[in-house]
Amino acid sequence: MVADKAQALTVERDAIIAALGPVVDGLVATFGPMCEVVLHDYRRPEKSVVALAGSVTGRAVGGSMSEIGLRIVARGDAAADDLNYVTRTPTGRLVKSSTMVLRDSTSAVFGALCVNVDITAVGEAHALLGALAGLGRGATEAPVTTFGNDVDSVVDAILDTHLAGQHRTWAGLDRAGRLDLFRGLDEHGVFAVRRAVEQVGARLGISRASAYSYLSQARAAAASTPDPDGGPA
Repeated sequence: MVADKAQALTVERDAIIAALGPVVDGLVATFGPMCEVVLHDYRRPEKSVVALAGSVTGRAVGGSMSEIGLRIVARGDAAADDLNYVTRTPTGRLVKSSTMVLRDSTSAVFGALCVNVDITAVGEAHALLGALAGLGRGATEAPVTTFGNDVDSVVDAILDTHLAGQHRTWAGLDRAGRLDLFRGLDEHGVFAVRRAVEQVGARLGISRASAYSYLSQARAAAASTPDPDGGPA
């Protein structure tokens, strides 16, 4: 019975992915070359991109999820749509995006449909008009998001960002700082990726066993920390 239900959910999810394939091409055909639409199947995070049209983030079919996708996987079924947020690619392109999670009939999250629009030219025009009008630059800088076809490069970028935020190397962190680093990586969904613990350990110069130990301790500490409403974190 359990096997039959799992098989039925697999068929259902496959059907949803297949049905959205033409939507990917249709949206880009409608909105033009500055638009990119990406269909993700999170059942295979290292190669989650199953359909793609347009070229904004430089990805291709068979590519991995981005930092945003990793965060969705970390949130699991509690993940929600994230609409009209602005980010910046490592090459400096300004992108307005919407990420809509895909759910099956049990409400389980298994993928996402992402729309990315390159608004770099719009931002430049806005800055020019503001300068001509004598207006100060009031907008905050959009955060940089790593998009890549190789999930290892995404994991490396997240790790580098966390270490930079600490303004220290791994050797310069005390125990609390090291646990905080692993907790932050876990919250970003890094360890949902196969072999990520080993990759992080190698980058930090520690053993696989030590990396798993830090991750276990970080998760235990997070589970025992109350949230603002008084419940477990």
